[in-house]
Amino acid sequence: MVEDLVVAGVAVASTGAVYLAAAARVVKQYERGVVLRLGRLRSQIRQPGFILIVPGVDRLRKVNMQIVTMPVPAQEGITRDNVTVRVDAVVYFKVVDPAEAVIQVEDYRFAVSQMAQTSLRSIIGKSDLDDLLSNREKLNQGLELMLDSPAVGWGVHIDRVEIKDVSLPETMKRSMSRQAEAERERRARVINADAELLASKKLAEAAQTMSSQPSALQLRLLQTIVAVAAEKNSTLVLPFPVELLRFLERSAQPGAEGAERAPAPAVAPPGPETGEGEASIGHA
Repeated sequence: MVEDLVVAGVAVASTGAVYLAAAARVVKQYERGVVLRLGRLRSQIRQPGFILIVPGVDRLRKVNMQIVTMPVPAQEGITRDNVTVRVDAVVYFKVVDPAEAVIQVEDYRFAVSQMAQTSLRSIIGKSDLDDLLSNREKLNQGLELMLDSPAVGWGVHIDRVEIKDVSLPETMKRSMSRQAEAERERRARVINADAELLASKKLAEAAQTMSSQPSALQLRLLQTIVAVAAEKNSTLVLPFPVELLRFLERSAQPGAEGAERAPAPAVAPPGPETGEGEASIGHA
């Protein structure tokens, strides 16, 4: 009788151990447990720790609640200004409703990946090349909105979407290099023109000041000679002052007027030796 009780106790303990081993589950801290009992969803979400389920009746699905970093394969498309580009991105998302992630979509990771690729191709066709290169923050926000709208129904929250790289054809790279070079050349010419305009205004002011003081021009001439002589050149160029030419011109004008106004030479009166005198004498 005692042996039968011992055997029965051992059998019950063995059955309990087998049941406990089959029913015991461990949910990690970053996971949540979704239980399906006979195919129906249990409303209670199992929290991290040691839990028990009914073997053969319940089915436990563990859902990772961490932020998932998913690279989006490079997508080739044509921008709105007809430029062929290849763009790749990265998506950061996490599950916020484990039950919806299990029930509403078969594989939420694959769904988010396919939706991200489709949205990326769509955003390429709606954007210009300049926006892809310099206005990525706005495009990232547009991508995030396009992904987050359907993902909310799957119990998934899109945390962030970023465009990682934009690949351009070699011909387009050379064209952009020439455009940048031309733009810098234009800026250089504008700066030089502004400098010439400012210098001309200052020269005009200096000329006006020197015109009121003629001696200032001579001092400036001497300064120029000193600056040229400081270079130790074998040839020294001396500018000829225009004022000296004007002085010589004014000096020459009175002599020319005096020559023009000089009286004509007087004609000598007929003398006794002329024919007219002789005629007078013979008549007498």
